[in-house]
Parts: sequence; structure tokens; C-alpha cells
Amino acid sequence: MEQKIKQDINVGANIKAIRKRKKIKQVDLVRLLQLEGVDMTRETLVKIEGGIQHIKASQLRGIRDALKTTYDELLAEQ
Repeated sequence: MEQKIKQDINVGANIKAIRKRKKIKQVDLVRLLQLEGVDMTRETLVKIEGGIQHIKASQLRGIRDALKTTYDELLAEQ
């Protein structure tokens, strides 16, 4: 069972902000993740960004790499 990261800090909002700052569309981020073997659909990304669904460690790692960012930036408190 893969570890899920609790969203006390809103990881989803951070992902969304970084993604928008880098002008990457949700579908493009999902495509990059799928190419790297990360299991993600656009629907899942919407839920994660909206804080509705917990993010898995592998998804967070994939997003970090795809957005060329750091865990610190993804996990920063708002």
C-alpha cells in the first residue's frame, strides 16, 4: 500500500499555483506524468488540486519532476 500524503498544508493549491506559473495545462501535466509511468488522470489531478483527494508519494515525486520544482515548494504552507 502506497503512502498517501495528508493535505494539512494544501499541496493541491501549491501544485496548481506552480503549474499555472509555468503555463502548463492540466492535460499536459497528466501526459508528462503518464510518460514517466505515474498513474494519473486529469480527473485525479483536478481532485488533488482541489484538495478533495490525497496525493500518493509516487504522484508527488512525478509532479515534482514534471514541474521541475522541489518538495519544499510543493509542501510549502500557504
